[in-house]
Amino acid sequence: MTANAAFSNEEWESLLEGPAGAAMLVITAQPGGTVRETLSMAKAYAEARSEPGRSELLDEIVSARPRVPNGRQQTPDEFRAGVLSQLEKASTLLRARTSGPELDEYRQFVLTVAASVARAHREGTSSEDHVSDAERAAIVAIADALGRTSGASD
Repeated sequence: MTANAAFSNEEWESLLEGPAGAAMLVITAQPGGTVRETLSMAKAYAEARSEPGRSELLDEIVSARPRVPNGRQQTPDEFRAGVLSQLEKASTLLRARTSGPELDEYRQFVLTVAASVARAHREGTSSEDHVSDAERAAIVAIADALGRTSGASD
């Protein structure tokens, strides 16, 4: 099992920013619902904390305060590109330093947070699960940035 000690401070911060960065991509994909969506991100972390033991890596990530990437000096497109690049780097780092199951757990948690945020605010009227096309596209981009991993389902 892999823990915080296996990573430099910079690498660890990058891993911590992954789930919150993904959430922010979904939140900014479609106007409206920011408060509900932010609360949904916090709830996803709380739920993951209530089920410890799946992986030491994930336990340490969810026990830390979510780290939101700083996008203040960026355009929305630059922020999106930066978050997706960071997720790609996190995935590459985890592939090199962890077991397959830990990579899958991280990927699944990031996608769970993103999906939870997307479902938190009713978008449009035609979608059965009330997730907008822009939010769906953000989740697909997040999944692509994380890469397809063995044993993970979308």
